[in-house]
Amino acid sequence: MYEQKTKETDHSVIEFIENVDSVKKREDAYELLNIFTETTGHEAKMWGASIIGFGSYHYKYASGHEGDAPLVGFSPRKAKISLYFATGDEEREKLLGEFGKHTTGKACVYINKVADINEDILTALIDQSITFLKKTYPDN
Repeated sequence: MYEQKTKETDHSVIEFIENVDSVKKREDAYELLNIFTETTGHEAKMWGASIIGFGSYHYKYASGHEGDAPLVGFSPRKAKISLYFATGDEEREKLLGEFGKHTTGKACVYINKVADINEDILTALIDQSITFLKKTYPDN
């Protein structure tokens, strides 16, 4: 049976950020920590070894696969900063059009630094993601 790899842990978010090699990425991580905490109203928690998540929801797919995930989150990785928002919502694409310098993967939005993005759009993406997930998975 499949076991979810990325789970909420008791590891320290501050300790994780303090161990980020790049001083600039560490500064950006603290800035993102403040923005995500203020916008979500949730305390930051570590998910797995490297994702800082806010809130959580339980998902269950038609295939029967289910698990828990943060509503939103980020990770200051070596190459880029990964931002985690809900996928599948058309509003996300509209907001990303005004977001600033970024690239996207299947589930992540990647930025080089916070100075490259519009912080008002970031807060809108956070709010939109949470609204979408609460509507999609209402039994949380």
